[in-house]
Amino acid sequence: MKKNDEKEQNNSLPAEPAEEKNANSPDGVSENASPKVREQAQEKADAEENIIICDNLVKIYKTEDVEVLALQGLDILIKRGELMAIIGNSGSGKSTFLNMIGGLDRPSAGRLIVDGKDLFKLSERELVDYKRNTVGFVWQNNARNLLPYLTAAENVQMPMLFTNSDRKKRAKALELLELVGLSHRKNSKLSQMSGGEQQRVAIAIALANSPKILLADEPTGSVDVKTGAYILDVFKEINETTGLTIVIVTHDRMLSKKVHRVAAIRDGKISSEMIMKQSYRNRMNEITAFTETSEVQDEYSILDRAGRVQIPHEILDQLDLDGNKVKLELLDGKVVISRPE
Repeated sequence: MKKNDEKEQNNSLPAEPAEEKNANSPDGVSENASPKVREQAQEKADAEENIIICDNLVKIYKTEDVEVLALQGLDILIKRGELMAIIGNSGSGKSTFLNMIGGLDRPSAGRLIVDGKDLFKLSERELVDYKRNTVGFVWQNNARNLLPYLTAAENVQMPMLFTNSDRKKRAKALELLELVGLSHRKNSKLSQMSGGEQQRVAIAIALANSPKILLADEPTGSVDVKTGAYILDVFKEINETTGLTIVIVTHDRMLSKKVHRVAAIRDGKISSEMIMKQSYRNRMNEITAFTETSEVQDEYSILDRAGRVQIPHEILDQLDLDGNKVKLELLDGKVVISRPE
């Protein structure tokens, strides 16, 4: 009887405080939650929406005599399933950025989260697994993509050596060659294929282990304009049919005009982004080499966390500045930059 009384007494005790969640809150967290809880919830929401999160990313290359700052606090979010391009002049940091995402180089500072994995915290063994299963690479130089003494089908099977049976490897290789429009070249070797065909085989190789992200470094740099347009169409079809996230580093302005978002890197930072106008999204075939970029895309400058913005050199040249000072004014909701009086 005593035990039952104790049990009833315990049941009447006030319930422990529930987790700080609120179904009515957009992120499911109560307004009264601690800053740490809210920060964790926001990080989780960001990781679910964005496959790549770069926050104040820094990369420093050091030698005995020289220290080069390749990335200077780069910030960018790349959504899952996005097809986007990264552009920039030589030395701007775009290839360094691609190497960071690909796990080919370690960041020096900042935060880099890819598919929920913190690349700062991965061990060497975890990094190998990451490079094998999370990212696929397509290089500009086909010598890095293909082994010349193997056929196209055999090249595509190479990354699958430790993952599938021989029968499954062969079947998947043929499926991927079909996806890039090269099933008829399955038995051809490197010397028997054109540059464009070699690049399409390289795309199939990069997809061999079903990565979450496809990274392409100047994929149209060694082919003519017509072949480059076809390669972009292959990327677009893969993106639309599989939902794969594709990030392309390129100098090719024609290619960059045909993706929904372009991020420009200058001096190791994202300086601006170009977003395709809605009116062009369903008629990309109308975009030609003669179509002005401003007609296709809206360009936005990027504010960093300190409120700084990079002003394009062509605008600064028109100001004809004498020194490094400018005057800022807020007029009718617009920020006006002018020469000092």
